[in-house]
Amino acid sequence: MLKKKQTKFIFVTGGVLSGIGKGIFAASVGNILKNRGFSVNIQKLDPYLNIDAGTLNPGEHGEVFVTDDGAETDLDLGHYERFINTNLTRKSSIMSGQIFQAVFEDERKGKYLGKTVQVIPHLTQKIQEIVLDAAKGFDIHIAEIGGTIGDLEAVHFIEAIRQFKRRVESENVMYAHLVYLPYLDASKEIKTKPAQGSVRDLLGLGIHPDIIGARHDKPIEKNHLRKIALSADVGQEAVVPLPYVKKVYDVPANLEKVGLADYICKKLELKSTKPKKNGWEKFMENAAEAKGVIKVGLVAKYLANEDTYKSVNEALKSAFWAQKKNVKIVWIDSEELERKGVKLLKDLEGIVIPGGFGNRGTEGKIMAAEYARENNIPYLGLCLGMQIAVIEFARNILAWPSATSGEFDPNSKKQVIHIMPEQRKNMDEANYGATMRLGAYPCVLDKVSKSYKLYGKDKISERHRHRYEFNNDHREEFTNAGMLLAGLSPDHHLVEIIEIPAHKFFVASQFHPEFKSRPDIPHPLFLGFAEACLGKDTKNRKIDLLKIAAKGKERVGV
Repeated sequence: MLKKKQTKFIFVTGGVLSGIGKGIFAASVGNILKNRGFSVNIQKLDPYLNIDAGTLNPGEHGEVFVTDDGAETDLDLGHYERFINTNLTRKSSIMSGQIFQAVFEDERKGKYLGKTVQVIPHLTQKIQEIVLDAAKGFDIHIAEIGGTIGDLEAVHFIEAIRQFKRRVESENVMYAHLVYLPYLDASKEIKTKPAQGSVRDLLGLGIHPDIIGARHDKPIEKNHLRKIALSADVGQEAVVPLPYVKKVYDVPANLEKVGLADYICKKLELKSTKPKKNGWEKFMENAAEAKGVIKVGLVAKYLANEDTYKSVNEALKSAFWAQKKNVKIVWIDSEELERKGVKLLKDLEGIVIPGGFGNRGTEGKIMAAEYARENNIPYLGLCLGMQIAVIEFARNILAWPSATSGEFDPNSKKQVIHIMPEQRKNMDEANYGATMRLGAYPCVLDKVSKSYKLYGKDKISERHRHRYEFNNDHREEFTNAGMLLAGLSPDHHLVEIIEIPAHKFFVASQFHPEFKSRPDIPHPLFLGFAEACLGKDTKNRKIDLLKIAAKGKERVGV
């Protein structure tokens, strides 16, 4: 550990092309350094002019990840949390829109004393202040710069980190730059020129990289690394090969194998220790030993981008790997399901309906929930997936064919999902952001529920990102018909989890449990779902579930 509490900084940039894995690299560096006993924080500096990621199209940019304190962030924060097992905050997700907004507000308040407001020094200093604030109390702070070197929209971030050595002294700062080595099939050779050009672009902006991460999909030789080292003016030990891996969770072990942790500790004058043994190794062993494939259907509408439901996918993989099984996630377009019918769900061993907004494709999701309920197929509903389950139950068990959500039909008289009265004012004033429940909220679990047995406690905290809620006017009808309100807010006002006790596994949460799942610590609800798909009983469950439904009336509001 550090004798002197001086935070060390590692800035991660990328070149040649976008999407080469800066987030995974930054998260993996955090993983191996935390495993050496250092406290580590990670931050994303994103060039987009948005204030946050909340309004970005998930089909284009991937999922919106939510932190405990309610920040809507880039999906890279999900990678960070999963790799370093730390709950991050809104300080870890900074977009250019926030930086510009803060500078404008300072200018309006007269903080610049009438001076001309410019990129240098005002914008760059604001970025540095935000980085320094996020890094407080940590041994090592890693900041990933979004985009690609050469992008005009990121130059203020690049200039800010270039100047950073003047703020904290050069021995406390490292720069890592990721490049891509393309393979030309015609000549059967790896090319290093694009990487060399990218490094020159970075040097032209005044930053000399300390680490070069070389992404490659085909095998490379030491000669390739030597060329890059010479062009970048670094030692060959500073050029780290980053081969294609089937599991991104292999990356930390690969970085440790090539000695990157020792190299970083040496450059930053940190006392290096041996890596600790932890649950990550066991997780990787289970994944490597996994046999057989379980088919789980993910019924959704944002299917143009594989990262749309990134946290859901990773949570499912982790839960099944914990059972030494592989999961095949079958993406099912809910609109296609509406057209072709439930034959698309044939042979599935589990069904998941994730979050989403709007009414497009909702009838297909309702069909999927009905299919899972009627055929005793394990069902896990996440956020919208809970609301879909409630609507399906109302239509087909309570015989309310017009049951729906106020989001889908604001004029319906049978809204089993609706906007709470206290939210209506903001909705009427088009202040939609104020109607959202964002971030961590407490929940109290019914001790007869599957959820309680899976969590092993009755008080939990989970992350939300939604606007509509279970309509409390209909609680009694639902519970009398066999639905268990398994989780409620501490004041009993909000329904957080519903279950159908007589079902093999039918659990749906208003929150997003996927955001808190970790590779080596699968989320309890996902773990229970995986066990159910494998035909296993919920751990330690010794309850007559059929009796719960019969007691529904007396349990209303409990």
